[in-house]
Amino acid sequence: MSKRLVAYFSASGTTAKIARRLAMAADATLYEIKPAVPYNSDDLNWTNKQSRSSVEMSNKSFRPTLADKDAPVDGCKTVFVGFPIWWYVAPTIINSFLEAHDFSGKTVVLFATSGGSAFGKTAIGLQPSAPRTRIVEGAVLNGRISDKKLQEFANMYP
Repeated sequence: MSKRLVAYFSASGTTAKIARRLAMAADATLYEIKPAVPYNSDDLNWTNKQSRSSVEMSNKSFRPTLADKDAPVDGCKTVFVGFPIWWYVAPTIINSFLEAHDFSGKTVVLFATSGGSAFGKTAIGLQPSAPRTRIVEGAVLNGRISDKKLQEFANMYP
């Protein structure tokens, strides 16, 4: 088993694409964080205050149910956690994922995709979901990123 894991949540496929490439560059195991009930396009309509994602993101204590809790985190030293930025932070399913596993003593490196937002206070907001864990604001990985740049990014976190 790899000592590194790339775990990602992707509602539309954008984050999935970069996560697959990052896993290859990092020589890491790849794991998809999936909600028990997948999101559809109506759920993701951020302009509708009644959409599923809007309702979830307006309540910071909300935790979407995970499809499984089988992420292979044991034995990993570094876990890259990727997601699209929603409302300037990580979707609450990332809290669900972090709270479902013991990351004590590990380094969690965040990476994200975004239509224009930076991380904001994402790392600070996720820290209570993974106590005794070093959470690092990695990078927003948008656009065309070369495999070499992904490998350089991955190698910053052995």
